[in-house]
Amino acid sequence: MTPAVVGVVALGTALATGLGALPFVGRGRGSAQWLGPADALAAGVMFAATAALALEALEHGAVRALGGVFAGVAFVVVARRWLVHRRTTDVGSLRGVDARRGVLLVAVMTVHSFAEGAGVGAAFGGGAAFGLVIAAAIAIHNVPEGLAISLVLVPHGVRVRTAAAWSVVSSLPQPLVAVPAFLFVEALSSVLPVALGFAAGAMAWVAGRELLPAALEYSAARAVAVAAVAGFVPMLALQLLLLP
Repeated sequence: MTPAVVGVVALGTALATGLGALPFVGRGRGSAQWLGPADALAAGVMFAATAALALEALEHGAVRALGGVFAGVAFVVVARRWLVHRRTTDVGSLRGVDARRGVLLVAVMTVHSFAEGAGVGAAFGGGAAFGLVIAAAIAIHNVPEGLAISLVLVPHGVRVRTAAAWSVVSSLPQPLVAVPAFLFVEALSSVLPVALGFAAGAMAWVAGRELLPAALEYSAARAVAVAAVAGFVPMLALQLLLLP
C-alpha cells in the first residue's frame, strides 16, 4: 500500500460526508416546526459520536484522553466567545445565533476529522486489508455526521448543495492526516488518545450547550428528547458494530 493510495481512500471517506445532505434533496428548508427536531436529532448524532470517540480514546490512554476532552471543551468555549464578540456573524443565509451555531458545528466536525484521518492512516499501517475495512467503516460513519451538519444548516435556510459542500469540507482533514499517520504510525500512537478526547469534548459541548437548547426553543421537551434518542441510538449502534 502506497501513501498515494492511502490518501485517495481517505479522500473517499471525506466525500462520503456529503451524502448526509441527500435526505433534504427536493424538500427545501421546511417549516419552523422542523427546527426543533432537526437540532435535537443532530445533537443525538453528535452525542453518539462523542461516546464512541471517548471509549476509543480511553483504550489508548485514560489520562491523555481526559486531557484531550478538557482541551476540546476549552477550545469550543473560546471559539464561541470569539464568535459572539465579532461584529459580523452572518454566514451565507445564516444570521446571528444561527450563524454562530453553524460555524461552531462545522469547526468541531473539522477538528473531529483529524482524529478520523489519523485512524485511517494508522489502520493502513497494520495492513491493506485492515486499512480498507476501517476506511469503509469511517466512510459509512461519516454519512450521519454530514446529516448532523445538514440538520443544522438546511432548516435555517442554507441550500442543500451548500450544506453538502460544508459537510465535505469538515472531513477534508482526513486525507491530509491519513498519509502522515500511515508513514509515522509509531509516533502517532502517543498523540491519538489526546486527539480523540479533544474531538469528543468539543462535540459534546456543542451538542449539549448549543443544539439541545436551540431545539427546546422551537419544540416541547418530550419531542426534543424523542428526536435526540432517535439520533443517538442508531448512530451509536452503527459505530459499535463497524469500528473495532
